[in-house]
Amino acid sequence: MTTDPIATPFAQPAEYPIGPGTPANVRRPTHEADAQPPVRWRELLVVIVLVVLSDLTIYRGQGFAGCAALFFLAPALLTWGAFRPRLGTGARVVGVMLVVLAAKTIWCGSVWLVVTGFALLAAFGIALSGQTPFVAETAVFASLLIASGYRRLLYYGRSTAGSSLTRVPWLNLAMPLAALVAFGTVFIFANPDLLAYVSEVAEEVVKNLRDWLRKLSVREIAFWVAAAWVSIGLLRQASGGAVVAELAEIEPSGPLRAESSKLYPAFRNTLATVIILFAVYLVFEFQTLWFREFPKGFYYSGYAHEGAAWLTIALALATLTLSLVFRGAVLMDPRIPRLRTLGWIWSAENFILAVAVYHRMAIYIHFNGMSPMRIVGLYGMSAVVAGFALVLWKIGHQCSFGWLLRRQLWALAITVYLFALTPVDAIVVEYNVRRILAGDPAPCVQISVQTIGSEGVLRLMPLLECDDATIRDGVRAFLAQRDDDAEAAAVRRESLGWTTYQFADVLVLERMRGNRNLWADYHEPRRRDAALERFHAYAYQWY
Repeated sequence: MTTDPIATPFAQPAEYPIGPGTPANVRRPTHEADAQPPVRWRELLVVIVLVVLSDLTIYRGQGFAGCAALFFLAPALLTWGAFRPRLGTGARVVGVMLVVLAAKTIWCGSVWLVVTGFALLAAFGIALSGQTPFVAETAVFASLLIASGYRRLLYYGRSTAGSSLTRVPWLNLAMPLAALVAFGTVFIFANPDLLAYVSEVAEEVVKNLRDWLRKLSVREIAFWVAAAWVSIGLLRQASGGAVVAELAEIEPSGPLRAESSKLYPAFRNTLATVIILFAVYLVFEFQTLWFREFPKGFYYSGYAHEGAAWLTIALALATLTLSLVFRGAVLMDPRIPRLRTLGWIWSAENFILAVAVYHRMAIYIHFNGMSPMRIVGLYGMSAVVAGFALVLWKIGHQCSFGWLLRRQLWALAITVYLFALTPVDAIVVEYNVRRILAGDPAPCVQISVQTIGSEGVLRLMPLLECDDATIRDGVRAFLAQRDDDAEAAAVRRESLGWTTYQFADVLVLERMRGNRNLWADYHEPRRRDAALERFHAYAYQWY
């Protein structure tokens, strides 16, 4: 009688080689979804630790330090708990990215960092399985965690029902622990002083356990179940087996004899048209926005803000157009060299257009300073340029559209990751303060209208010596308000626990306490509000 591989405890699937000593009733599974690595004590221990860690850092956590701890510890736990983890280049790179992200999260966290961290955990899991962590495949990997966890839980149950659990080296750990507890208890009772000390400790432990149990709720138990389920699925998928079928990344060579493509004339005419259009527009761009003084009342928002966004869209469309033109049967057309020449000409125009977009962004920054959204715009534009460069690589090396899509998603994901790590507030405030101290008051509008986080607050200090009295008094009033907020936040963090720790907040509070005399006059609410109102009205002229 043939035995079901799932019902057989610790059956070795195809990706887990069957050796000479494998029992006769073990066979290779016929479906990849049935392939299950053996149950090991370290896998179960890692699941328990991940559940406890998730409970402390997510469910009971109140801030970003808890998430930082999770992002820092989870990769090591997954590596230790997975069956034959593949620690290749992908896993190492993503692991380093997680450590850097965890450091930024404990310094000055944000929701964006947390979302990025969980995405990187999924990428780390698929890299451990031996697959390259492409963005689409990572999303599929994450979506399959629930189903994978379910299959693994079924396997746990069937393995436990068998007699082979005795073959797992539980006794190697359980027997020494049992002996330690038994003999340790005897020794404690044999020493009155030690017994009194242990009794006090035990009483405190029991008290803390009672308090903890009182706070336990059905929702928290449900969270444990969900965390365990996802952790089991993550460990299972990180242990190997393809999540998504591999895609070809080189265009097929096509027929041995070159054939004319019916789409060639359309592609040729399209490229010729956009080359002429881009040439005309670039002449207009340079005549209207380069090497000129802008008059008072110039529509900065329309040209430098909205206009830059539209030009970025044009670059994205150019990227899509080129990637669609140079693929498939057209690559076998004997006239492809002419088409490539047109493609290179249009590509050069696109890079000139990219320079024009950066120039428009610089115009807007020069007008009234730096802002977080302008940094977002610079990152977004850079991602588009990187995507366009990947299209040119595709054309030159005859890579497939799948290859291009994967790399462009990588470029986008790396851009998002780098933006999450960027100290945006620090850069924005530092730039604007330098402009103001150099005699240009326009960037003060960014201090007035933008929300400034802990990374940027301390960089306002030099403005306390600003020659402009309105700006100087406004900043003093602002810092007085932040001083009160920092004290209140410190009290709140202390009550909520270690998961709320943020190094930047602690540094701000220390510096605030050390310089409180510089804005002492503005702790009185009416005077502070009056100074802030004057400052906002003054800054609005550059809005």
